[in-house]
Amino acid sequence: MKSNRRALRSRASGKGTAIATVAAAALAATAVWVAQRARRAEHEHPPRGAFLKVDGVRLHYLDRGQGIPVILLHGNAVRLEDFVVSGIIDRLAERYRVIAFDRPGYGHSERPRDRLWTPQAQAALLLKTFGQLRISQPIVVGHSLGAQVALALALEERAAVRQLILVSGYYFPTLRLDAALVAPVALPVLGDAMRYTVSAIEARMLLNSMIKAMFHPQPVPAEYVDTLSREMLVRPSQIRADSEDGVFMIPAAASLRKRNGELRVPTTILAGADDKVIDPDAHSRKLHGELTGSSLRIFPGVGHMAHHAAVDELIAAVDQAANAGTGDTAPQLPAAARAAGGNAEEAKRTASYAPLQT
Repeated sequence: MKSNRRALRSRASGKGTAIATVAAAALAATAVWVAQRARRAEHEHPPRGAFLKVDGVRLHYLDRGQGIPVILLHGNAVRLEDFVVSGIIDRLAERYRVIAFDRPGYGHSERPRDRLWTPQAQAALLLKTFGQLRISQPIVVGHSLGAQVALALALEERAAVRQLILVSGYYFPTLRLDAALVAPVALPVLGDAMRYTVSAIEARMLLNSMIKAMFHPQPVPAEYVDTLSREMLVRPSQIRADSEDGVFMIPAAASLRKRNGELRVPTTILAGADDKVIDPDAHSRKLHGELTGSSLRIFPGVGHMAHHAAVDELIAAVDQAANAGTGDTAPQLPAAARAAGGNAEEAKRTASYAPLQT
């Protein structure tokens, strides 16, 4: 009887070992496949811009045009090509100097482990680029988490930011399930293993639905995923950046909110009324209430990617910021107004966007 029990235990143990061995082999094979896909993606989608080394970090950036500098800071899950697809870079570069960064860990920029990459740390790094790139009194445009980085940058007096334009940002600490779910992926060792195995597979499965949710209720631009590259967006390095930014997002919002009263930079706040990623009332409208002299514009029928749906209006905000103090403070008319022959009253009847609120 005892020998039979020992035999059963031995068989069960052997089966468990075999299963563990197969699982380990499958995970190892997945990790090799993921690493190969990442290298291939980086080879097939080389950098569009230039690099600079600042504070030990290699940053990738695009620098186009001449004139007043306009800095573009992208949100999570994407890279600087997000501003390429929207057409913002090409249009602004016609009369401004436009600098779009791959934030640390995104696109072709590095994200070393020598610091916690909070929005404040990212802003401090960007500030150090100003001397190397000869950036003076920039207009700073930040989308989504990039808006937090923009806020932190504007709070640095040495940055001498001319104006902030914040698009679809997260500004107040609120409960977010997504931040809790990505926390394990942000951890060293465990997160490294996950990013090359289960998280890499999950990211590929969820990418399309995530992008659709970002653009909802509007369609995803036909060229969007191809331009940004699906494989570039799901590399382990970018999954790590996404996860860490998700973890730091809530405490950063709490920290930055305490300093809202210190902000002396003119600020324009833009958001989509139908944003399902970040509630515009709980964040954009609330921030407008706390920032004296800020301007707010909420766009009906627009989701989280407001910088794609309201390009004319964002460019008009940049124009207004650039012209402030020159005696020419009238912003460029949006598309609806230009279609109406520049008549402001007719524009009010034809425009699909909400009026500016101050």
